[in-house]
Amino acid sequence: MLTPQDQELLTKKGISEEQIKEQLKCFETGFPFLKLEAAASIGKGIMAPDASEREAYLSAWEHYKEGGKTITKFVPASGAASRMFKNLFEFLGADYDAPSTAFEKEFFAHVRQFAFYDDLNQACLRNAGKDIPALMADGAYKEVAANLLNAAGLNYGALPKGLLKFHKYENGTRTPLEEHLVEGALYAAGKNDKVNVHFTVSPEHKDLFRALVEEKVKDYSSRYNVDYCVTFSEQKPSTDTIAADMDNHPFRDEKGKLLFRPGGHGALIENLNDLDADIVFIKNIDNVVPDRLKDDTVLYKKLIAGVLVTLQKQAFEYLELLDSGKYTREQVEEIIRFVQQKLFCRRADIKDMEDGDLVLYLKKKLNRPMRVCGMVKNVGEPGGGPFLAYNADGTVSLQILESSQIDMNDPEKKAMFEKGTHFNPVDLVCALRDYKGRKFNLPDYVDKSTGFISRKSKNGKDLKALELPGLWNGAMSDWNTVFVEVPLSTFNPVKTVNDLLRPQHQ
Repeated sequence: MLTPQDQELLTKKGISEEQIKEQLKCFETGFPFLKLEAAASIGKGIMAPDASEREAYLSAWEHYKEGGKTITKFVPASGAASRMFKNLFEFLGADYDAPSTAFEKEFFAHVRQFAFYDDLNQACLRNAGKDIPALMADGAYKEVAANLLNAAGLNYGALPKGLLKFHKYENGTRTPLEEHLVEGALYAAGKNDKVNVHFTVSPEHKDLFRALVEEKVKDYSSRYNVDYCVTFSEQKPSTDTIAADMDNHPFRDEKGKLLFRPGGHGALIENLNDLDADIVFIKNIDNVVPDRLKDDTVLYKKLIAGVLVTLQKQAFEYLELLDSGKYTREQVEEIIRFVQQKLFCRRADIKDMEDGDLVLYLKKKLNRPMRVCGMVKNVGEPGGGPFLAYNADGTVSLQILESSQIDMNDPEKKAMFEKGTHFNPVDLVCALRDYKGRKFNLPDYVDKSTGFISRKSKNGKDLKALELPGLWNGAMSDWNTVFVEVPLSTFNPVKTVNDLLRPQHQ
């Protein structure tokens, strides 16, 4: 039963009572596992273009960029970097003072190699009166860690990854935000050399992001001879989800107030939907490399974009043909082959469909958002993978799935997941308009049955939290999806601070 206070909160967030009922029902019923046909692999859902095909796709992208379409680079950047420093926070709270774990020893042994070293050294001098070597010589390792993480120092424990110094150059350092600006100039500059970059940020950090852009953008504009348009958005309060107690009733805090939680990265489908763009690149904030290693990243971003615009052009031509009503049986069969072999969407009973139903089916499958996703070879990194999965309408299509969507108690399904040859590095390029130039309404293509329930706690009380269908999982479930193999060199995430010591970030 909702109180007047509850109603006021819902109105403020833009959430309806119906949404609350739907979410509470999800806690009761849970989410079904997806039915799998197979893990995608080379020749079975994952493209591996040869040299001549690569040239054709790269040429297609260069041609498309000159057509005056709006190209945007979309970077989810709201996450705090606190998990990057989990081990150092544990060190600060430990009952010993000298580095003891392998992680702690590696951090302090190589502390000079971090791009933030000079800033950290200044913070130590300011707050402790000694530089880092002197503090470590005195055994004051925790003083160094505290100056890195806490507000009196660099406050890295509370800042988002996008604002941390990741890479050192001869003429200074760069944050991930800056590396994304550079990437945008190298593969996403449209006609008139305009580069649109959009970051999703948390409200408390928006001013810091804006300030960094204002400080740096002029330099990168002149260096790469481009004109930047950098924009920001926040995750909408209307995408927050209600928390439930262990009996699946609305969770209330000690003051009786309903508790809402962020709905996960799937909430960003709303931010993506608000963009006025034809083509959008999506890549995580921490997956960046220094300039000396950018060649592969730039090449394969252009390649998958070329695959996208090539497939989109063909799909649009087929839609125009079907609209005209002037098509032959051979042309319809050609369209069927395109949907099945190029867009990897199959339906077992397609040969039994009446002509009218068949044309409607083909138009529906052709006229929807499209994405091409880079896939890297599986080397044991955590994350989702590419699969051929059954959809609610009986079709089989390509999907990116997380382990939580797969029944790991089924030995066959578990083996599919574990033996998958590739995994998802979050390397997407998306087409957001239909063949008549109209924007798709992206929430219409979300599979709401692909959310996730996790266990959390609030002030010592257990609760259940609901995550919306993930941005590249269920939120894009009803898109046309194509996978292309890209090299592992394009995937260099920073999950812990010591990842910055890897050769790819030095």
